[in-house]
Amino acid sequence: MTSQTTVGPEDGTPLAPVGKGARGSLRGRPWLTLFGVAIGVMMVALDGTIVAIANPAIADDLNTSLAGVQWITNGYLLALAVALITAGKLGDRFGHRQTFLIGVAGFALASGIIGLSSSVSLVVAFRVLQGLFGALLMPAALGLLRATFPAEKLNMAIGIWGMVIGASTAGGPIVGGLLVEHVSWQSVFFVNVPVGVAALVLGLFILKDHRAENAPRSFDVPGIVLLSGAMCSLIFAIIKTGDGWSWSDGRTWGLLGLAVVCFAAFAYWQTRAKEPLVPLAMFRSVALSAGTVLMVLMAIAFLGGIFFVTFYLQGVHRLSAVDSGLHLLPLTAMMIIASPIAGVLITRFGPRVPLVGGMLATAASMFGLSTLEADTGTVTMSLWFALLGLGLAPVMVGATEVIVGNAPLELSGVAGGLQQSAMQVGGALGTAVLGAVMAARVNKDLPGNWTDAGLPKLRGAQLDQASQAVQLGVPPVPPHTPKEVAAQITTVAHDTFMSGMGLACTVAGIVALVAAAVATLTKRGDNAAEGAGAAHI
Repeated sequence: MTSQTTVGPEDGTPLAPVGKGARGSLRGRPWLTLFGVAIGVMMVALDGTIVAIANPAIADDLNTSLAGVQWITNGYLLALAVALITAGKLGDRFGHRQTFLIGVAGFALASGIIGLSSSVSLVVAFRVLQGLFGALLMPAALGLLRATFPAEKLNMAIGIWGMVIGASTAGGPIVGGLLVEHVSWQSVFFVNVPVGVAALVLGLFILKDHRAENAPRSFDVPGIVLLSGAMCSLIFAIIKTGDGWSWSDGRTWGLLGLAVVCFAAFAYWQTRAKEPLVPLAMFRSVALSAGTVLMVLMAIAFLGGIFFVTFYLQGVHRLSAVDSGLHLLPLTAMMIIASPIAGVLITRFGPRVPLVGGMLATAASMFGLSTLEADTGTVTMSLWFALLGLGLAPVMVGATEVIVGNAPLELSGVAGGLQQSAMQVGGALGTAVLGAVMAARVNKDLPGNWTDAGLPKLRGAQLDQASQAVQLGVPPVPPHTPKEVAAQITTVAHDTFMSGMGLACTVAGIVALVAAAVATLTKRGDNAAEGAGAAHI
C-alpha cells in the first residue's frame, strides 16, 4: 500500500501519511465519512434519552430502588462528562479513525451485555463503560469531519451532524416507549448492537485517518488525573443535588471546593507540562472561549427547561411516554429542517448573526413555554416547541464550528471533547439549578394553595411527600379519596406545578438572553481551512 501526505488547501499544513489516497476508493470521501460517523453518533445520542423511558421497567424487573435506577442514568452521564476531553486527546494522539472505531465497538458490546444483565449493579457498571466508549466516539466524529471536509463545506457537514444528534435525542422517548411497550426493556439496549455493527463495518471501509504532522506524541498523565478529578467532583456534586443533597449541604460544597482546587491545579500544570492535555493558549481565542461558554448556557436553558416539559406532558396532560414524544415532534422536525440550512447560512455569513438570532429565538420560546397552563392545547404547545427547534439548530451547528474551527487541527479532538463536555456540564447544571428553582417555588406555594382550596392541612413528612410529587406534575391523591376531593387535589397540584415550571422556564429564558450576548463575541474559525485535506468530493 502506498502512502501520501495530505496538505491543507490554503496554508499547506501537512498531515501525516495515512495510506492510500481517496481517488478510486471509498475511503476518505467526505460525504461517505459523514454518513459513517452519523450512524455511530446516532447510537450515542439516542441512548441519552431512550434509556430514561426504560427505567421504570428496569426497576420493576430487577427489583431495585429509585436510587439504583437514577444511577443507571447518572453513571453514564458521569463517565461521559469526565472522559470527553481526555478521549479527544487520545484521538489527536492515535488518530480519530481508530478512536472512533474502538468507541463504536465498545459501546455496542457494552449495550449487548446490559441487555443480558440480571442485576442493577451490572447494568450500572456497563452503563459507565458505555459512557467511556461514548466519550471516545463523539470527539473523534468531529475530528474526522474537521479533517475530511474543506472549509466551505464543513458547516454544512456539522449542520447535518447536529441534525442527527437533535433528531436522535428527541426521538429517544418515542423509540424507547415503543420498544418497552411492545418488546422489553432489554431491547432498548439490544437495538444498539446492529447499529454499532453497521457503524463499525462502514467505518472500516470508509473512514480515513488524517493526523497532523505536529500531533501530540506523549500523554499528560498528571493533567488527565487533575482534569478527571475536577470534572468528577463537579458533575457528582451536581448529580447529588438532585438525589437527596441540598445546595446548602456541606458535602455539596466540599465537592465543589475540591473541583475548584483541581481545576486550579490543572490550569497551573498546563503551563508547565511539555505537551499539555489542554493547551491554555487555546483560550486566548476570544471566539473559542465564547463558544464554550455559549454551549454551557445553551444546554442550561434547553436541557434544563425541556426537563420539566416532559413532566408537564406526562404528569399534567397524562400522556404516555410515546404520546409525549409525539408532542415534541415539532421540536425534532424543526431541528432536522433548520440544521442544514443553518450550516449554509453560517458558511455564507459567519456564525455570529445566526448564533445571536438562535439564542434570541430560544429565549422567546422559553418565555412562551413559561405561559403554558394546565389546559393549554396542542397547537399552542407545538408553536413554542417549533420555535425552540428553530432557535437551537444554528446554535448547535454554529457553536460547534466556533469551538472546533478556532482550535488548531492537531487539537481538533480536544476541541471536540471540550464542546461535548460543555454541553454535558450545562445540561447537568440546568437540570440541577432549574430543579432547585422549581422545588423552591413549589415548597413556597403548595401549603397556601392547599389551604385555600379547603383541603386538610399537610404537615411534616406528608407535606414533603406531596411537594415531591407535585414537582413531577403528579397529584398526591391518596387511595380511596372521594372524587370531589381528588379533583380539588389535582387542581391544586397542577396549578402549583405550572407556577414552578413557569418560573423555571423564565429563568431558562434569561439564561438564553445572556447566551445571546455571549454569541456576539464569536467569529468564524481562523483555522477552519486547515482541516480541509485534498479529499475527493
